[in-house]
Amino acid sequence: MACSSGAEERLKQDSELIDIDMFRKIDLRVGLVKYAEKVQGSRKLIKLIVDLGSEERQIIAGLAEWYKPEDLVGKYVVVVANLKPKKLMGMESQGMILATCDKEKPVIITVAEDVKPGSKIC
Repeated sequence: MACSSGAEERLKQDSELIDIDMFRKIDLRVGLVKYAEKVQGSRKLIKLIVDLGSEERQIIAGLAEWYKPEDLVGKYVVVVANLKPKKLMGMESQGMILATCDKEKPVIITVAEDVKPGSKIC
């Protein structure tokens, strides 16, 4: 018997679900953007230096079409801190800043109050 379209959608959604143990593997931290500059030769990338409390990380983000680097400095952002480093335009990105996937532009996920850089999101 074939699945109805609603049942097919539920099966697809169920197969994409993760359990709590998998979620616990993702290290989400609050980072404070200390420095930001547009990446030379790229119209999309910004290089950020983000304070994670015990260390500063370089993160390369595809935000230049929507954000000016100077507008990011001083923002408290949500960072995936345990993502494997990746080379972009010859520079190592050591994490990912979370943002929404809005129809018009990405919106960076921030925190409502200033907190200590490196605070774990739980």
